[in-house]
Amino acid sequence: MGQRTKRGRVYRRCGCQDQNKKQLGPWCMRLLEDAKHGTWTYAVDLAPEDGRRRTRRRGGFATRAEAAREMAAVLDGELRGVYENRRTTVAGYLREWLAVRKEALAPNTYAGYKACVERDLIPAFGHRRLLDLRAKHINDWITAQLAAKRGSVTVYRAISTLRNALNAAVRSWRLRYNPAKHSVPPKPRADERTCWTPEQAATFLRHCAEHYADQLTDLFEVMLGTGMRRGEILALHWSDVHLMDRKLFVRWNLAAVNNGKLHLGQPKTPASRAWISLSPRVMTTLHRRAAIQMANHPDGRLEGLVFSHGDGSPLRPQWVLDQLRKRTAEIDLPRIGLHDLRHTAASIMIAMGIPLAIVSKTLRHATLATTINLYGHLFKDSADQAVNALGDALDKADADHRSATPVIESVPPMAA
Repeated sequence: MGQRTKRGRVYRRCGCQDQNKKQLGPWCMRLLEDAKHGTWTYAVDLAPEDGRRRTRRRGGFATRAEAAREMAAVLDGELRGVYENRRTTVAGYLREWLAVRKEALAPNTYAGYKACVERDLIPAFGHRRLLDLRAKHINDWITAQLAAKRGSVTVYRAISTLRNALNAAVRSWRLRYNPAKHSVPPKPRADERTCWTPEQAATFLRHCAEHYADQLTDLFEVMLGTGMRRGEILALHWSDVHLMDRKLFVRWNLAAVNNGKLHLGQPKTPASRAWISLSPRVMTTLHRRAAIQMANHPDGRLEGLVFSHGDGSPLRPQWVLDQLRKRTAEIDLPRIGLHDLRHTAASIMIAMGIPLAIVSKTLRHATLATTINLYGHLFKDSADQAVNALGDALDKADADHRSATPVIESVPPMAA
């Protein structure tokens, strides 16, 4: 009933059952009578692990040749250290990859990957077998999308997601090479962030204090005074605010997944989980919030979120953004987003001459390079000061050398 090789065999089997509801498998008599009955299966012995015999069985093949090719691929993959399953489609692999990555990714990041996979990658490449995907297919899709006036950022993110997924396939020995490795278009240049000047930021805070004097006034004050991210300020708990030490600890981050369900999780990076020093202005603000909350708490205690609704639930990021833009429009300031308050805090620190390393530490960037990439354009004056200081140092060295060199006066020759 089967075709044997040194390491495996190919045979036909079916799902028919005997009187005890046990499958007959390859022993069904109909397999001898009807060539179309059942499907083809292969079984191959693999190298033992921990002294135990391992057999790989896969069925459902329409023909003997298809099952034999798959068995040969298994043996070849074992020899080369790569197992390439010809039955795996791009759609099946991408969904499997998403399931594996889900626990390791932040909710918003996972939602972004899933949107790319379901909206773009599976409709474009999902019908292809994983082993048949080529760089040409990917490049043709990129060309068609850009010709259709699709956003370059959207196209870049989709292909970057595909490259990441296929890199995982290569690392797990399911592919020999990544067809998307050289297909990712250049990363689009990010638009320059709009930052307020110190005068504009102060005007905004005064407007909020004079016309609202609510907790959002205090929230905006703390954001501008610390450079905290939106999710960090909305997830700030009183247990992490140490007023006596003039510090707070960033422990949590609040994210709205697809602008829907709120998720309380870890900060953006390990470096983000750190202490932040508080200025006198921010201290005054937090003391005011503490006094208000203790007055409204039945036991006069500080607990829960620093900024929240009356029932203690967190503020929705979209609502806070809407309020920021509403108040900004009232005094005709440049329209910015919540994250731009962080950029404003950084630009003010830089404008005040704070060393770049200190700015990076205050913003809790993972590396100094991140700070340079984000705010390098703000250091034009600093660059002028640096080269001018270098020139001044060389001029001073020349002047010191001239002053230290003795002057030898010429003596007229004596008369003969």
